[in-house]
Amino acid sequence: MTRPVIEGNRRGKREQIVEAAKQVLARDGLAACTARAVAEAGPLSKSAVHYYFDDIHQIVDLAMHEHVTATVAVLRRAAAAESDPADKLWAVVCAYLSTFTEQPNAAYLWFEYWIDAGRRRSSDTVAATLNDMDTLLHDLTAELGVDDPATTSRVLLSWLLGTIVQQQLQPVMPEAIRQQLNSILRGGGGCPVQIA
Repeated sequence: MTRPVIEGNRRGKREQIVEAAKQVLARDGLAACTARAVAEAGPLSKSAVHYYFDDIHQIVDLAMHEHVTATVAVLRRAAAAESDPADKLWAVVCAYLSTFTEQPNAAYLWFEYWIDAGRRRSSDTVAATLNDMDTLLHDLTAELGVDDPATTSRVLLSWLLGTIVQQQLQPVMPEAIRQQLNSILRGGGGCPVQIA
């Protein structure tokens, strides 16, 4: 029975390190997320951080994946609170954009992370973070009845990423965002529904 206890302890320590990294990333950004900063934010020493992980990139990848998982869970709850398919999509768009309005550093963190992962030739980690969002948008656009939910969801995801940047630099009103969304839906497969 010693083996399961050791594995459980190891998993618990790794989770503590990832949780500390999430705090550092959210508060200070990617460049500040070092083994030292993670150790200072959590209950373990810098040597423990190095013991449980090969490098800081492993920690950052796990922390960013957890951030995405949490964000997608919030978005799924926003969709579930609505019954009409158009209202579900609009609720998700509003919740997504409001996440970055309430936490402006989060937008920069995502882009810093994606650039860093690209430079490390670690595109699977970025793909994994985007896949959950793409799946959610695919489900929502399929429910709306668009002809090509796969393409429409990818276009919507790209538009949302661009809109995050736009809202940080030169915010637009919700009505303009709604018009852009309707334009994408009309162009992406003849959506029979308009977002009101």
